[in-house]
Amino acid sequence: MNWTPLDDSVCELGESPFWHPDEQALYWLDIPARTVLRTRGDGSAMRIERWPLPSEPGCMAPARSGGLVLALRDGIYRARAWGGELQLLVRADHDTRTMRFNDGKCDAQGRFWAGTINEAKDRANAALFCLDARGGRSPVFTQMANEATTANGLAFSTDARTLYWADTAAHAVRAWDWDAAANALLGERVFVRFDPKPAGWTPESGLRYDGRPDGATLSSDGHYWVAMFEGAQVLRFDPSGARVEALVLPAQCPTMPCFGGADLRTLFVTTAVKGRSDAERARLPHSGSVFSTRVATAGLPVHFFED
Repeated sequence: MNWTPLDDSVCELGESPFWHPDEQALYWLDIPARTVLRTRGDGSAMRIERWPLPSEPGCMAPARSGGLVLALRDGIYRARAWGGELQLLVRADHDTRTMRFNDGKCDAQGRFWAGTINEAKDRANAALFCLDARGGRSPVFTQMANEATTANGLAFSTDARTLYWADTAAHAVRAWDWDAAANALLGERVFVRFDPKPAGWTPESGLRYDGRPDGATLSSDGHYWVAMFEGAQVLRFDPSGARVEALVLPAQCPTMPCFGGADLRTLFVTTAVKGRSDAERARLPHSGSVFSTRVATAGLPVHFFED
């Protein structure tokens, strides 16, 4: 697999990438740096713009009427333009000293979903929420799932009948039967489970470890692509949960894939370098960068927030 690192894209913890079709721009976040980043075009030498935020952003999505919706540590916010004023839509109902919003995105109906992370990682009290502000209504914020430690891997099937959601700490991706119109989840099950990290594992140990599921996306054929944190790969699964492909990366900690470019056949993957050893940084010098490669299967366009 031939990966190209995006120049000047190194983040401590890159996350939440999406391709904006109107702007032909890639957006992503650096969570601990409290920054939104974007660059136009899908080449390797593009100028990157940075927008500092008041607290850690977990996820974001473009809005149909312009700007972004963003999940920060303490709530969901709306920005009408790049670098613009942040309007609070919903304040978080969690202890912001130990919990914040993490992975999320919009569904095809224009609702914004965001999960949380328990930063202490001492219990599975994180949850998945959905924000509905369609038609200019007052935002309705609903808990949809729970019993996770680190919410990740959110994706919606192409037929809007299945919702996927991962708990990174549990090394598992769950799935539900989803009634998109009624926004109801039923029939919870394990879509795929990964082996836990072996005792004594390090990247140099020689012990096998596939990593644990982080962010995810779907391709146009309904396959689920998930970044495997510490596994140095993106894994691809068909709708039955069978592993189809492994894409090895030159970074130990991929965090989330997305499809972009004019034909949605450029796969972008954000990565992390926060807390990694000096030896790993020397062995994988582009860790923390956004990587891209061309793939045979097109992705799906990003869903916009409707308000």
